Formats: sequence, C-alpha cells, structure tokens
Amino acid sequence: MKSAVETLNPTRVRLTVEVPFEELKDSLDAAYKKINQQVTVKGFRKGKIPARVIDQRFGRGAVLEEAVNDALPKFYTDAVNEAELSVLGQPEVDITELKDGETLNFTAEVDVRPAIEIPDYSGIEVEVDAVEVTDEDIEKSVEQLRERFASTSPVERAAEDGDVVTIDLEAKVDGEVLEDGVASGVSYTIGSGELLDGIDDAVKGLEAGGEATFTSELKGGSAAGKEAEVTVKVSQVAARELPELDDDFAQLASEFDTLDELKADSRKRLENMKQYDQATQAQERVLEKLLELVEVPVPEKLLEDEINTRKHNLEHHQLGQMGLDLAKYLEIQGKTEEEFETETREAAVKGIKTQFVLDELVKLEKLNVNQEELTEHLMRRASSSGMSPDQFAQAVVEGGQVPLLVGEVARGKALAVVVEKAVVKDTNGEVIDLSDEDEVEQATETVEVAEGTADAADEEKSEG
Repeated sequence: MKSAVETLNPTRVRLTVEVPFEELKDSLDAAYKKINQQVTVKGFRKGKIPARVIDQRFGRGAVLEEAVNDALPKFYTDAVNEAELSVLGQPEVDITELKDGETLNFTAEVDVRPAIEIPDYSGIEVEVDAVEVTDEDIEKSVEQLRERFASTSPVERAAEDGDVVTIDLEAKVDGEVLEDGVASGVSYTIGSGELLDGIDDAVKGLEAGGEATFTSELKGGSAAGKEAEVTVKVSQVAARELPELDDDFAQLASEFDTLDELKADSRKRLENMKQYDQATQAQERVLEKLLELVEVPVPEKLLEDEINTRKHNLEHHQLGQMGLDLAKYLEIQGKTEEEFETETREAAVKGIKTQFVLDELVKLEKLNVNQEELTEHLMRRASSSGMSPDQFAQAVVEGGQVPLLVGEVARGKALAVVVEKAVVKDTNGEVIDLSDEDEVEQATETVEVAEGTADAADEEKSEG
C-alpha cells in the first residue's frame, strides 16, 4: 500500500491511497465466505459453493463491493497511522479506481487537529478578587442557620410576610381544572418565592378559612408556560419564631458550646469557600490569557457538531428537566435567538480551543495521569451524576469512556502547571499562592466548564 497526504487547510487533509490487488486477498476470501453463508445454489451444500459459481450467479461486482467495504477501514487506518495524523470525526471516502486483479485507489478527506505552537506562558499575570469575610457575612450565615431552627405556632390573625400558611390550590386554564392542577395541605412561607408568582399578594391578609383567586403563569406540569386562574384557600396561619442567638442556640445548632465559637467556625468556612472561588477565578482567567496567546484554527465541521451537541443537551436535558422549551428559556434570559446562537458558537469555539491547547501542553510537559488521580476524578463525577462510584465506573468502562476521563484529568494537570507559573494577585495587590493538594481536581473542573463537558455525567445518566 502507498499513501500520500495533501494539506487542504490547517484543519483538513486529503489522503490518497493506492492498494495493490493482492493486499485485498483476505477481504476477498472473507467476502466469498460471507456470501456463501447467505445464499443457496441447487446442487451445492450451504457454505460450499465455489467462488466461480458465486461469480457466475451473483456477479463478481457484488464480491468486490463486499471485499472493498471490509478492507477500506483497515487501509484508511494504516494510512492515518503512517502519516501520524490526529484525525477528528469520520472521513469522506471516494473510490477513484477499482481494477479487478490490479489495484484499488481511493481518497479520504478528514479533519485533523491543527499544529499548535505553544509560546512561553510563564509571564501570564491575572488579578482576582481578594478573600474578605466581613462581620456582615458572618451575621448572614448565622441568621440562615437560625432560620433552619425556626419553630411555628398557629395564630388567629391575618397572614403576614414570613408566616407559614397551609393552603389548598386549584389551577384552571381556559376555565377547565387541570388534572395536575390541584394540591391540598401545601405548606408555604410567605415571601419565599418558592411557589407561583402572585401568591404572596393573594394570601397576605387572609385568615384561616379565607380564599382568593389570582392569575399566574404556570412554571411546570402539563400546562407549563400557560396563564392559569389559581384559587388559593388558607386552612391555617402559623407564625415563625426564631431561637434566641445565644450559647444555647450554638449548642442546639452545632457541635460548639458558645455562640462565639460558632461564629468563628462560620468565619473559617466562609474564608475556605471564598478561597476556593478565588482559585477557580484565577484558573479561569489564566486559561483565558493562555488562549489569547495561542493561534488555534478550528475545524468547521467539528465546530458545527459541537454547537449542535450543546443545543441538544440544553433543550433535551437541562431545560427538559425544568419543564421549559428554548423559546421560554430565551424569554426568561432576556435574549434573542441571534444572541443565543452567537453565545453558543463562542462557547463552542472556546471549548474546542481549550481542549486543543491543553492537549498540546500535556504532550509538551509530558504529563501522565496516575490511578489515584483518575479514581478521585471518577468519584467526583459519580457524585455529580447522582450515581454510586461503582455504577458510574461500570457505565464508563462499558461505554469505552475511560480515555475521555483520563484526557479530562490530564488537561486539568496541564492547566494547573500554567497556573503555578502565572503571577496571580488579588485586588489588594497581594500575590496569591494557589499550590494545593486539590489543585489538579479543581483545575479539571474549571477545564470541564470551559469545554462544556461539566454536565456530561448527568447526561450519561439520563441517556442510560
């Protein structure tokens, strides 16, 4: 076999392959054997029909077609490996010449990873938000904890903001009560915004036994997105009582003996959260700077596939679970369809560039993924998908996804290398040290977001 490569553009090549006919022998034998098992000829046992009889009865052309279809993938793969190409997607194959007993010639056009030159990235500088925890932050955190330990007691008065009401609901669309539009004994905190728009104004001022009717757009169910006439009846009004903020509360709500100890722990937790957010922000901004330094051609077919995949996942997974369609989602977001298309394309381009650049860095820095790193990544992905580690691991293995997970961790390690060499300062001018044992896994999460693969585990679960 002889092959040659012609570069059509930075992301697409044409392979020209010439195969001597004797190299088709195995595929021809396999073709005769396959046809033998599929046909019957009077006077011959099944599977024992001579090749010349098959040629006479069914035509040599049918055999050649079967043999070529069988042989093409191998010859194509051999040509790709010989040229050391990193191909993307499926090739467009065209058989240019097939002479029985002489030669098989074909061309294959296919997208390839572009050659990327990584410049010196040690001079990257970014600024991130400073980690600052105020007394107000701590008070808000403790107040949220206090809310969780609130008690309620029935009152004989009109409902007010913050009260917990027990209500019955009935929704009508076009005068008809919806099958899934009736609910009884629903507990609702006025002002929480957890139910329908307009319900707060409807129930405020009502005492037990009172009812009101209001119009609201339904957020879910069989009539999601439609205007409904909703009747709400209050069966009980209860006032919420918050516990006193003292040492007794600290002992009730935590493992601490005093309120001061509880507040000190809240400060520490908030600092840890803000440090994590700061590290993520640094990784995102370093990645953006890195992508600005590198010229990356993007294959158009790969880009279109990526855009379609992102749209499909949004419409059929994320929005589907919320009972929304794309039109309603755009209305909520306040975006036009053109703006959505532009944003999706830009995100897809960034995702592809991120993968290309970080994969090149993996090779440049000779980075490997060890079993511990892969296991840690698998555990996190399993947790985000709602599956047990064993279930997720089995799904990954059966789906042949292990190399994809390895690639994700490797790219996370590549980003971590770049971040370590970057100068990261906060808004106060302080240099931030981001070296941490969890840095690689956090960088991997950042890469997943940039590539648009952060929801892949959830999508695998819903597809399964």
